[in-house]
Amino acid sequence: MKIDNVLQFLSELTINNNREWFAENKVRYDRLRLEFEQLGRDLILEISKFDDEIKHVEAKDCVFRIYRDTRFSHDKTPYKTHMGIFIASAGGRKSQRGGYYLHLDPAGSFMAAGVWCPDANLLKALRQSVYDNIEELNEIRFNPDFAKYFSSFFEDDKLKTVPRGFPKDFADAELLKLKHYMVNYKLDESILGSDDFVARVAAILRCAYPLNQFLNYTVDEVANN
Repeated sequence: MKIDNVLQFLSELTINNNREWFAENKVRYDRLRLEFEQLGRDLILEISKFDDEIKHVEAKDCVFRIYRDTRFSHDKTPYKTHMGIFIASAGGRKSQRGGYYLHLDPAGSFMAAGVWCPDANLLKALRQSVYDNIEELNEIRFNPDFAKYFSSFFEDDKLKTVPRGFPKDFADAELLKLKHYMVNYKLDESILGSDDFVARVAAILRCAYPLNQFLNYTVDEVANN
């Protein structure tokens, strides 16, 4: 698929975020969604070459709906102005496991890897794992291949102080304040416009595979208890 076509549609949707415009352009959107799902299948195939657990994931389970849930939001615009896919085993976009995310957005596209918005029990367990296994995590974080693309974790909703139960003088205390254990890499025009887009995205996500392995050890432990 041509990424430009998706970004063009989303740019127009940003200006015309209403049901009337969307109804008039529904056929166009449906075509782009099918192309986006195919891109997801291609990406799943590439990712499964280094992450065997992704092999049987279905793209349709990974693509996020474009319709916004406006019930509890001040923003009542009915549609998202981006397209996203979260590729993870055990549920796709609904999975608690560490996975791989692609976000196409005229305001800024990116890819990401890790665990987003874990529930309270899992977040507590992930923090404990970070504390108990900091040497292993730092070995991943500071590996040159990883660090070339992923310099820091998402800091949305980050706590201001070290959570209760952990020493405040812990050397990597900032990691314990996180509410998401996910890293991202911004996509520039050289990647977005490339003929081998999927291969290039997968090659970068491959560098984040060790982080997902680290996180999923704890995710699976919590799930099985």
